[in-house]
Amino acid sequence: MTWKDCNQLTHTLETVFNQILDQRMCGLPLLNHALSVQVAGFNPVNDEWVGILITPWFMNLLLMPRLDCAWAGLNMGAKFEKSFPYGVFEFTMAVEEHLGAYAQCSLFSPMFQFATQADALATAQSALDALLIGERPPDLNLSRRNFLRGELGAGRV
Repeated sequence: MTWKDCNQLTHTLETVFNQILDQRMCGLPLLNHALSVQVAGFNPVNDEWVGILITPWFMNLLLMPRLDCAWAGLNMGAKFEKSFPYGVFEFTMAVEEHLGAYAQCSLFSPMFQFATQADALATAQSALDALLIGERPPDLNLSRRNFLRGELGAGRV
């Protein structure tokens, strides 16, 4: 699927994941009922859209195809690594009927550490800002958990 702009992408993601919440996730104990489905901003970066999706059950970094990106043809469940100024992240391919193929990297799941939607949104915005900052020092290794905390550490993101 090709997205003409950020507004179309945001609306479609929120609509699809609200339907998933209502139809597939209803009644499951892993939902944080203080949270709702919300896109935390998408930015066009080269051949894809990069953004974060908040739901009551996860917060994921998403890649949505913008142009002819190499990973869009991968099978559902396939994994690949993507480099950003902040570090290397592992993504898993997913497919939804009204979204087509997209790639996701789990940041939080479940979401019980967030008391409010504002807390989750602030974390998502901070993570997205950090992800897209300028180059990190060459000897810096970061874990995903420390990335989200804004701390330095050892390991892969």
